[in-house]
Amino acid sequence: MKHYILLFLAVALLSCAKEDLHGPLKLKNGQVVELFVNHQYGSTEDRILKLPNKEDAGAALYYFEDRQPGYTYRVKAKFVFTETPLEDSPSYWYEYLATVAKEKHTGNDPFEIEIIQAYIPGGPTIQMNKKGNDYFIRSDKIQLTYANDAVRSQLEEIWQNALEMRNNYLSNQFPKWKSVKATVNHDPQKFGSAYLVQKIQFTP
Repeated sequence: MKHYILLFLAVALLSCAKEDLHGPLKLKNGQVVELFVNHQYGSTEDRILKLPNKEDAGAALYYFEDRQPGYTYRVKAKFVFTETPLEDSPSYWYEYLATVAKEKHTGNDPFEIEIIQAYIPGGPTIQMNKKGNDYFIRSDKIQLTYANDAVRSQLEEIWQNALEMRNNYLSNQFPKWKSVKATVNHDPQKFGSAYLVQKIQFTP
């Protein structure tokens, strides 16, 4: 009888331990981990990896306010899980704690950013702003400079559509295009704060 009780307690403890692990990486709420953050901030290749194995972190990283494009980072972050997430919000994520290392990316291969982003609720929207004669994304953290006048005209066209949508927000107006992808490099003249747009692809 004693053996059965011990076996029951062992199974119960294992079950509790399993319930305490969350997300694809099976982390505990509040667990501190080290993450790798790449240089392509806000791009289609923007990935957060868990170290040391560089496996997909499986959740977003919040509150990393000092992040700059063009730099890779190793950061400490806390895994957070909630049983009562807000509507249409994730139940787990990472919260930035501290930067362990920061390194300038020396390559300059092109990559893509999506200027139209889809949100639930709300639908697709143009994630671009203009201040003076300059265009910005990511809450004005990253400037979009342009390689030539043709690209500048395309950015202005996108901005005019964004203004139209904002002026008619009560009608839930959608963008003119299904998607807008920009091919960019790190702008050497404004490294760490700007992407140089080489071309833009519109999908009607």
